[in-house]
Amino acid sequence: MSKTLLNFWVDVSLLVLFLTLLWVSVVLYFLFPPGPANESLTLWGGSVEHWRGFQFGVICLLAVDILLHVMLHWSWVCSVVSKHLLGRKPTRDDGTQTLIGVGALIAIIHILAAALLAAWLGMKA
Repeated sequence: MSKTLLNFWVDVSLLVLFLTLLWVSVVLYFLFPPGPANESLTLWGGSVEHWRGFQFGVICLLAVDILLHVMLHWSWVCSVVSKHLLGRKPTRDDGTQTLIGVGALIAIIHILAAALLAAWLGMKA
């Protein structure tokens, strides 16, 4: 499969996942009332917890798809940052861009983990 065709299908899946997330969020917000009143309601056999789980699954798939999208465009991202933000001339990739990308991914994962830990420590029973 060519890179162009792969980019096309990744972009199509991003659109489908975004629209699915939007639809599920609207269903949860408008069809299930807040509080204990929604515990007995079902939509197409799914409770509010089922729909929230589905929403979380779509968010996870969307995050993976966004990561794939950025990976496919990583050399372009590095080129734009280098040329327009840092004022450097574009250079040939010697593996540095990959190391920067992996480092950025590790940093993002650590930031998300720290935020999750902070939220967990801030919970009250």
